[in-house]
Amino acid sequence: MTRRRAGAAVLAAAALVSGCGLGDDGAQTRPAAGQQPPRQKSAADALDSYASRLRAQHTARVAAAKRWGLRKVPLTAPPPPAKKPRIRTRHGFEVEGHREENLPPVFTTVPTRHKVVFLTIDDGAEKDPAFLRMMSELRIPYTAFLSDYLVKEDYGYFKRMQDRGAPLNNHTLHHPYMPALSYARQKREICGMQDVIEKRYGKRPLLFRPPFGNYDRDTLRAAKMCGITHVPLWNEEVFVDRWEYREWDRSIRPGDIVLSHFRGKDDWKGTMPDMIRRFLDKVTAEGYAVARLEDYL
Repeated sequence: MTRRRAGAAVLAAAALVSGCGLGDDGAQTRPAAGQQPPRQKSAADALDSYASRLRAQHTARVAAAKRWGLRKVPLTAPPPPAKKPRIRTRHGFEVEGHREENLPPVFTTVPTRHKVVFLTIDDGAEKDPAFLRMMSELRIPYTAFLSDYLVKEDYGYFKRMQDRGAPLNNHTLHHPYMPALSYARQKREICGMQDVIEKRYGKRPLLFRPPFGNYDRDTLRAAKMCGITHVPLWNEEVFVDRWEYREWDRSIRPGDIVLSHFRGKDDWKGTMPDMIRRFLDKVTAEGYAVARLEDYL
């Protein structure tokens, strides 16, 4: 260190000890008469402030769980992994040329040892403001897959959803059975929805879910051409009155993707908050937290 730098360091240290600072011109400044010097915030202060925020968040979550009629307070997911897991197509879900053409992986579970699941909700038919309040108050992450023929009834509802932290992804323009369409028509369905989401919500999605979970090689080729990197399906589906399972043992596993739909009393014997209550009561009772799917991809 040069003498000039060493001298500056000594002056700065002396200023901190004496309660003096350096002005914009480098001149030493002192507190006004009768004024206490500013207190330096310590690491202990920062830790205490962080702990206070955590306590406040937990208290708010306990109150929200009670308000929304949950049996237990939902568990908090661990921090997102620093190194993302490698996502591969589930065995039996491949199409011809999947690996050779580097087509987007199709998967139902994300590799993780943590007891987390991922909630995904499809289409956009029901636009229940109580659902938005519930998810915000409980701080539950979820991912939406939207179809324009339903979303266009109220683009603003899904903007409010996005503003509250929910990623908005692609579920085609008109929700057709994709394998029945030509490559060109499948591409219009997927790329067209990419354009709608970018125009309305400012970002082109990276995730795509084919309607009904049905796809062929042309679907994945078109999805790749439209900028899609992942095609998540699901391992369980939750309704307002029941669960359905892909696996024979009817069990939830770490990293499972759970599907539901934007539905209300016109289609279900209950509301979207009723569905979320059934979902959270089960996963919490089994020791699972709900994580954000995009954080693992």
